Amino acid sequence: MRILGRLVDERFLEHRRRSTSVAGMVAAALSLLLFEFHLLVHHQYRWELFAVGVTFVAVKLAILLFYRLTD
Repeated sequence: MRILGRLVDERFLEHRRRSTSVAGMVAAALSLLLFEFHLLVHHQYRWELFAVGVTFVAVKLAILLFYRLTD
């Protein structure tokens, strides 16, 4: 565990947290943009893309509210 302790510090964990958050936001935005693209170009509703984007937004806001109320 001493080797792992030297390789993994607070900065590493913070960078991992930030990169995961940014990746999630980009994926949600991309799914909503693809939903809109299919709607405008192909005139099709792709509900799976919409569901992924809206689920991310709902979870992000719920966690934000939870942290705000409990902190």
